[in-house]
Amino acid sequence: MRGMSRTPIALAIGLIGFALYVMAVVALADHVLPLHWALQFLYFTIAGVAWAWPAKRLMFWAAGAR
Repeated sequence: MRGMSRTPIALAIGLIGFALYVMAVVALADHVLPLHWALQFLYFTIAGVAWAWPAKRLMFWAAGAR
């Protein structure tokens, strides 16, 4: 008998994690907005891409790939 599929677990973790990530990015953005435009650009560029690496790992885990 197989255990529970990883897909629903990954979906729940992904949705909750992404929501928490967005809340943290938005909360920190209030501190970044008064700074120089170049620092704002750097922050929003990194914040806009940084979620992809944990999401990739989660998707590979859900698919059972190593």
